[in-house]
Amino acid sequence: MKPLTKAEEQVMQILWKIDKGFVKDILGEMDNPKPAYNTVSTFVRILEKKGFVKHKAYGKSHRYYPLVSKDEYRSFTVKNLLKDYFGGSFSQLASFFAKERNLDIKELEQLLQEVKQEVKN
Repeated sequence: MKPLTKAEEQVMQILWKIDKGFVKDILGEMDNPKPAYNTVSTFVRILEKKGFVKHKAYGKSHRYYPLVSKDEYRSFTVKNLLKDYFGGSFSQLASFFAKERNLDIKELEQLLQEVKQEVKN
């Protein structure tokens, strides 16, 4: 799996939200100012080449749907973030966010409990 550009990720976020759709549907979910139809169509075709989406043809129209789930991409992104910026250390990542968000002891303890629960599952 390869990282997505911001524009590609924006299209994927919409496809994950709507599950499947035509370019006009994706465009309809975008904020103003909306990009051109052809721009969105180009990004969807790039995502298809990268293996993130697939389409079903309806004549000359194509309805696109995700091949990669949001959870799969989230996991890939977090693993890369961890590797590239925190030397693979989850504790450094957690420490960074604790400092950035000014978490207090109670919030850190709650986070630890949530992590422990996730590990059990």
